[in-house]
Amino acid sequence: MKFKRIKDLREDNDKFQKDIAKLLGISQQYYSEYENGKRPIPVDYLIKLAKYYNTSIDYIVGLSNEKNNLKQDKKTKTS
Repeated sequence: MKFKRIKDLREDNDKFQKDIAKLLGISQQYYSEYENGKRPIPVDYLIKLAKYYNTSIDYIVGLSNEKNNLKQDKKTKTS
C-alpha cells in the first residue's frame, strides 16, 4: 500500500529520504520502498513518523484529512 503522505510530509519539512531513514534506523533505499508502496510500513514506524511530524497515523494513512488534529493535554490547555 502506498502512503503518499509520508513523502508529502517529508518534503513539507525539507527533509531527505536519508534523514527519515536515519530516524527509523533503516537504509535510504529501504525507506524509499515505503514511499513508493513497494514495501508495507510497520506500525511502529508509523508511530515514529506520526510523533516526528506531530500528526496522527490516521492522517498519514489517509483516514483523516486533518493534518494536526492531535488533542492537547489538559496542562497545555489551561496554561
